[in-house]
Parts: sequence; C-alpha cells; structure tokens
Amino acid sequence: MLGRITHLFPLWALLFSLLAYWQPEPFVGLKGQIVPLLTIIMLAMGLTLRPQNFLDVVNNKKAIGLGLVLQFSVMPLAALLVSLLLGFDAELTVGMVLLGSVAGGTSSNVMCYLAKGDVALSITMTALSTLLGVLVTPLLVQLLAGKSVDVPVLDMLLSLVKIVLVPVVFGVVANVFLHSLTARIEPVLPLVSMAAIIMIIAIVVALNAGQFAAIGPIVALAVVLHNGIGIAAGYWVSRWLGFEERICRTVAFEVGLQNSGLATALAMKFFTPASAVAGTLFSVWHNLSGSLLAGFWARRPLLLAERDTGAAVKEH
Repeated sequence: MLGRITHLFPLWALLFSLLAYWQPEPFVGLKGQIVPLLTIIMLAMGLTLRPQNFLDVVNNKKAIGLGLVLQFSVMPLAALLVSLLLGFDAELTVGMVLLGSVAGGTSSNVMCYLAKGDVALSITMTALSTLLGVLVTPLLVQLLAGKSVDVPVLDMLLSLVKIVLVPVVFGVVANVFLHSLTARIEPVLPLVSMAAIIMIIAIVVALNAGQFAAIGPIVALAVVLHNGIGIAAGYWVSRWLGFEERICRTVAFEVGLQNSGLATALAMKFFTPASAVAGTLFSVWHNLSGSLLAGFWARRPLLLAERDTGAAVKEH
C-alpha cells in the first residue's frame, strides 16, 4: 500500500501544485517551514544509511569517482548553458545553477532498483555526493552565477551543514545504535520524504502563483533539457569507459536526478521565490522521467542491452 502511494509521487506533486496555484493563501503562510521540511528529508535519508555505505567507495572507487565528477561538472555547466541558451535573467539563472550544483537525489536509489541497476552503488554515490555537496555546492554557485548574483558562500555553507550534514550524520548514528527501531520505521520513510517534498513544492508554487504562467513553461523546458543531458551523460560516458550495463544505468540516474528539494530550499532561503521555480518543476519532472526510463530498462535484459550497445560500437 505504501509503495503504491509513493510510486504515484508525480501525480501527488501535480495535484498539490495545482491546488497551491489556485488557492495559494494556505500555503504562502508556510514559507518558513521549507527548511524544517528539508531537514526531515535529510534525516529520513540518514536513517536508511550505515557506515558501510560510505566505505563501499573502496570496492567501487572508479564508478563512484566517475559519478561524482559528472555530478559536479556536467550538471552545473549544463544548467548554466541551458540558462544562457534560453536567455534567462539573473534570478532564473541562479536557480538553474543551484539546481545543477546540488547533490544527487534520493529518488535515484528507487529508480536504480526498478531499472535493475546496482542499488548499493547508488546509495553510496548519493550519500557521498550529499556530503561532498556541503562544500562544493556553494563554491560552484559562486563560480558560475556569482558574477550576476550576490552569492553568500559562507552562509550557504553553514546552512548546508545544518540542513544536510547534521541530520544525515544523526540518522546514520541512530541507524547504527538503534537499528531495531529504525528497521521498523524504515518502510514509512519514503512516504515521509515524499510528503515533505510535495509540501515544499506546493509552498513554492503558491509563492510564485502570480508569475507562474509567465515563467513556468520556459523553466519547464530548461528542466527537461537539463535532466536529459544529465541522464544521457551519465549513461553514455560510463558506457564509453567500458563499465557494465548495471553500472551505466546507476550512474545515469545518479547524475541526472538532482536533490531538487535542497535546491528549492536554498533558493528560497538565499535568493528569491522565482529562483526556486527550477527546483520545484524538477521535483515533478525527474520523478516522471526517471520512472519512465526505469520502466523501459526493467523490461530490457542487462545482457541484451550490453550486446546491442557493443554491436553499435563495433559498427562505428
């Protein structure tokens, strides 16, 4: 039952977005709850992790290294290029760059599982990119968007420590010492995270209700392009480097699916509601695109995919 509810995440996000658009008042007053909601999401993620997830880097260091490099190079640069291509102003550009500079999203773990990827590798990459992003995200935003926007690097760094690092570490520690308890509540954690993300999306939509009709479609196009570039780069760079199909699918989801809730919360805290639109739309779109791709790959045997790709490479 819980699985069916969480699998319908795009539908719930769309319904609450429409509700917030037509009736923004109840959600506008919840603006101050965005950061606490994100902290809950990060805590829920931590409660599903154990120290071994971070130590697995020793066994998969090449794949993890590739994923992290692509995560913090392709995604922020693609965000900037798409913004320039579509002629975005400073507000929308910083929102896109911020979206491209955050860590991978936890939904990538679910998509990876459905697509027959390497789930352990996916969890490890998400955990490491989340911790690394505490330092890297503010620096990337400053480097790529700092010329047009005043980026409070130190304040953003401190916020990431409080919003991301502290709850994740607390969750991991709790999972180690109170595992019997965390194991019982783990089945409901995806539902808690989904509810928190949906509420964040609804709040941001409500705050932008007056200008959503003007900026929504063009930002949606940017989000679709950005997501597609990330997934394609993750998959094909891994394939060109000779990784097996399971690894390629895993890296594709890790690179292409961002922690849009974090990007939205940071945009609201340090910039403007308009700069949070990219993260809001990405939350809906990457779950939809990820679900469709996972469904396609789930029906495509790993060996067949490797054989077809190998034949295509030989032909060229």
